[in-house]
Amino acid sequence: MNVILLGPPGVGKGTQAKRLTEEYRIPQISTGDMLRAAIKAGSQLGKEAKGFMDRGALVPDSVVLGLVDERIRADDAKNGFMLDGFPRTVVQADTLGEMLVKQGRAIDHVVCLLAANDELVRRLAGRRTCNKCSAPFHVDFKPPRKPGVCDACGGELYQRDDDKEEAIRTRLVTYDTQTKPLIEYYKGKKLLRSVDGLGSMDAVYARIREALGPA
Repeated sequence: MNVILLGPPGVGKGTQAKRLTEEYRIPQISTGDMLRAAIKAGSQLGKEAKGFMDRGALVPDSVVLGLVDERIRADDAKNGFMLDGFPRTVVQADTLGEMLVKQGRAIDHVVCLLAANDELVRRLAGRRTCNKCSAPFHVDFKPPRKPGVCDACGGELYQRDDDKEEAIRTRLVTYDTQTKPLIEYYKGKKLLRSVDGLGSMDAVYARIREALGPA
C-alpha cells in the first residue's frame, strides 16, 4: 500500500504515522529524514542538497524528487510506503505520479487529517521543553507536577519560538496556501480520504484505519 499522509502542524501526523507504518509494515518516508541521511552518506544527491542548504537556499524539487525516487526503490519499500509531508505542491505531486508510473506503481490513498486552527494553536502553543534534558511537557495534556519545572531533572521549562502563537498561525497560513491546491488535486483523482484529527490518539487512529482498509 502506497500512502501519502497530509495534515497541518500539530494535528498528530508523526504519532499516527509511526503506528500505521508498524501495523502495515511499510516505511515512513519524510523528505527531512532523507536529506539528512543522504548528506550523512555523502551520496551525489546528498552533496547537491548540502550545497544548497549551506548557502541557505531551498533544495530544488529536482534534488528532493531524486531522493524520493531512490528511497521508494529501496528493498523495505517494495511492499509500500507512507510519505509524510510530501508532496507539498501540485507540481511535486505530478512528478511523483509520473515517477511511480515508470515503476509500475501508484498512490493508493491520500489521508488528510483535519482540525480547526484554534485547536491546533492550543495544542502547539501549550508545548513546553526542559532546557536541560529536553523532556517534553504540555500545559493541558501533560503538565509538570510543579509549574515551569521539569519532573525529570528539575530544569526550567521553556516555550520554543516556533511554538508561540504568532509563529504557529504563520505556519498554518503557509500550510493552507501550499496544501489546499494539493487536497483538490487528489480529491479530483478520487484518492483523498479526509479524517477528523480531533479526539484521542486511539480514536483518530481507528478512523484512519477505517479509511485505509485492512493491512
